[in-house]
Amino acid sequence: MLSGEIPHELGNCSELVDLFLYENSLSGSIPSELGKLKKLEQLFLWQNGLVGAIPEEIGNCTSLRKIDFSLNSLSGTIPLSLGGLLKLEEFMISDNNVSGSIPSSLSNAKNLQQLQVDTNQLSGLIPPELGELSNLMVFFAWQNQLEGSIPSTLGNCSNLQALDLSRNALTGGIPDAIFQLQNLTKLLLISNDISGFIPNAIGSCSSLIRLRLGINRITGSIPKTIGNLKSLNFLDLSSNRLAGLVPDEIGSCTELQMIDLSSNNLEGPLPNTLSSLSAVQVLDASSNKFSGPIPASLGRLVSLSKLILSNNLFSGPIPASLSLCSNLQLLDLSSNKLSGSIPVELGRIESLEIALNLSCNSLGGTIPTQISALNKLSILDLSHNQKSRRLKLAIGLLIALTVIMTVMGITAVIKARRTIRDDDSENIIGKGCSGVVYRAEMDNGEVIAVKKLWPTTIDDGEAFKEEKSGVRDSFSAEVKALGSIRHKNIVRFLGCCWNRKTRLLIFDYMPNGSLSNLLHERSGNSLEWELRYRILLGAAEGLAYLHHDCAPPIVHRDIKANNILIGLEFEPYIADFGLAKLVDDGDFGRSSNTVAGSYGYIAPEYGYMMKITEKSDVYSYGVVLLEVLTGKQPIDPTIPDGLHVVDWVRKKKGLEVLDSSLLSRPESEIEEMMQALGIALLCVNSSPDERPTMRDIAAMLKEIKHEREEYAKFDVLLKGSPANGSCGNKSFGGVVPTSSSSVPIMQTLKSKSNNSSFSVSSLLLSSSSVKLGSK
Repeated sequence: MLSGEIPHELGNCSELVDLFLYENSLSGSIPSELGKLKKLEQLFLWQNGLVGAIPEEIGNCTSLRKIDFSLNSLSGTIPLSLGGLLKLEEFMISDNNVSGSIPSSLSNAKNLQQLQVDTNQLSGLIPPELGELSNLMVFFAWQNQLEGSIPSTLGNCSNLQALDLSRNALTGGIPDAIFQLQNLTKLLLISNDISGFIPNAIGSCSSLIRLRLGINRITGSIPKTIGNLKSLNFLDLSSNRLAGLVPDEIGSCTELQMIDLSSNNLEGPLPNTLSSLSAVQVLDASSNKFSGPIPASLGRLVSLSKLILSNNLFSGPIPASLSLCSNLQLLDLSSNKLSGSIPVELGRIESLEIALNLSCNSLGGTIPTQISALNKLSILDLSHNQKSRRLKLAIGLLIALTVIMTVMGITAVIKARRTIRDDDSENIIGKGCSGVVYRAEMDNGEVIAVKKLWPTTIDDGEAFKEEKSGVRDSFSAEVKALGSIRHKNIVRFLGCCWNRKTRLLIFDYMPNGSLSNLLHERSGNSLEWELRYRILLGAAEGLAYLHHDCAPPIVHRDIKANNILIGLEFEPYIADFGLAKLVDDGDFGRSSNTVAGSYGYIAPEYGYMMKITEKSDVYSYGVVLLEVLTGKQPIDPTIPDGLHVVDWVRKKKGLEVLDSSLLSRPESEIEEMMQALGIALLCVNSSPDERPTMRDIAAMLKEIKHEREEYAKFDVLLKGSPANGSCGNKSFGGVVPTSSSSVPIMQTLKSKSNNSSFSVSSLLLSSSSVKLGSK
């Protein structure tokens, strides 16, 4: 990694066309001498430690097409001279300390396609002149101090695909003209001071995929024209002042996956048309004034994982049909006026893991004993209701189950300590940054895994001080994390024991080792794509659970192929939580004195910011995804020039990066691998904010298989014969981010030429029209 300052002498390289110095540790300021480079077309300095102002002389580089200064510590203002760069296509300064206003002179750069000035200290108004940029596709100015209203002239940017002005101090209403943009897929205005109504013109913007207007002061009702948004999959209208009924037309938005209407003044019954939204995964209508019965038709939402209807005025019984929501993990109906008994059918929702909250209602009768079948449930809240004495029976059943599990745990602990005392090296099945893992056999023949953590280096007195001050070692981290989570793709925690010198953790034993073993140490036949896909999807769902469904969320911080264990049926399990962090920890998101993670898998922001976020796990998962697709380790001796696998994949193109053992697979599977490769490259984006969430990643991976099935059905309809398994023209070859931001550059997994709607994989705003380069 290069350090020091950028030499001023580079200004003498008069023939220079491209200057790429990104992803280093360069310091100092940007030399004004670079302004002498008249032939310079691309200037990429992102992700360094550069300070000072952007030189006014950069405006003299009249051939410049692309500028990316993101992820530095630049200050000062945006030079007015940049308006003279008539060939400029991309200007990106995200994540700096630039202040002042957005200069109206930028409107002279008529070829500008991407303008990304987010996460700075910009203030003042958004220049109305930006509406003259007819080629503009991306305008990101979120997390600044911009004020005033949104210029209606932005409606003249006919090619605009993504507009994010969140987390500013914008006022006034949303201009009707914005919704006349026929290419707009992503509109985010979260956390401003926007008022007025949602325009009826919203129905004209049929290309919208993500609409987030939460945390504003928007009034009026939800317009019926919202039903025209057939491609919409994310709708966030939360924390506003909306009133009136939810229109029946919302049921026409059949691609919706996430609906958040919480914290408004909406009233009346929930529309029965919601039951037609078969893809919806989260429905949050809490903290409103909804009344009437909970629609029994909600039981048709088979994809629903979270249903939150708390703090409303719902009455009548709880529909037994909710038990048909077989993927439901959280059901919160608290603080309503519900009556009748608790349906016994709720005990059949095996997926209920996070919470079942029926508190603060007027429920009566007995607690069904079937509730005890919810053995994954973390929170059961039935408080403040009218119950009979049979409460003791149900609680007794739960206590009995707990006692049985405790006895089993104690037995396992005794056997584990005996095994570890023997210190038989033949039983060692793995070593990690936090300890050694042994294979132990119980007296009944059952095999378990016992993890012996490395001894601490502090004495007893210091240990007491550390404990009192709240310092957490890998033992407390792992116990705290594992003790609160239940998921089919996370290794099952059986118990723990400790004394002054030894600390043991006990888990289910995984007979097939780790994903790393399967990829790099397996003899004989290589791992087939179908199996690799199932492992990748399961690991993604496990991580999504940690990030999105745990309260508080958990960041693993050491995702790698060695920490994805493989069960008897080759199902994946995320393991080794010794470095895990709870998001509500006081030090979460702050700089750390040590880098958490494993070499080759660590996100780049650890190197220069030492910060911990969920997006760091996303990067590590992206490396694992590349490892599975290429068959190469992150730092692999077979990769030329000692490149990291991420850099190698970005440098190469198409099929040549895939594991050679997979190239003989059917064309349909090759298509899936190339789509997975595109997802991987989104995950390893150098900018944490531009990486997808794990929930989005899991959805995109699912969509890969879903699309193949849909195309196969389509072939049958067209040809009247069995489908040939081809996925059509959906190649992902050569998908590589061109700059520090890869937002709207993930190509759609469905060809636009067939007039089909955007797929779930476009959660991040997909667009096949944005060029993917070679960065």
